[in-house]
Amino acid sequence: MSWQTYIDDHLLADLGNGRRLTSAAIVGQDGNVWAQSDNFPALKPQEIANIVRGFVDSGEIAQNGLYIGGTKYMVIQGEPGAVIRGKKGSAGVSIKKTTSALVFGTYDDPVTPGECTVIVEGLGDYLINAGI
Repeated sequence: MSWQTYIDDHLLADLGNGRRLTSAAIVGQDGNVWAQSDNFPALKPQEIANIVRGFVDSGEIAQNGLYIGGTKYMVIQGEPGAVIRGKKGSAGVSIKKTTSALVFGTYDDPVTPGECTVIVEGLGDYLINAGI
């Protein structure tokens, strides 16, 4: 299965009534994009580095904010070393860290933060179990 298939068939799957995540990506922890939706914001190298550091020490990213494609998200609940979640108005992002990658999902109304979390973390857990 190609990485793009994980994006198209899993992360951007229809949640019912035509609802789906806004965008998604799978990015190596080294910053290389493995696959992404057409509308996923272009990540800057410094943004990736800050996110990777945020999984080690959440204090800095919580204080300075989470940036994705130049957009700042307020960091909300997460799981140290495993998940970072951000919110900006009715929109948000979930990022799941796997052994070698970061799985991103962004959402906006009517998709809920919980729905995004289930999708992103589900794929992330699958990849972790596969050793990726």
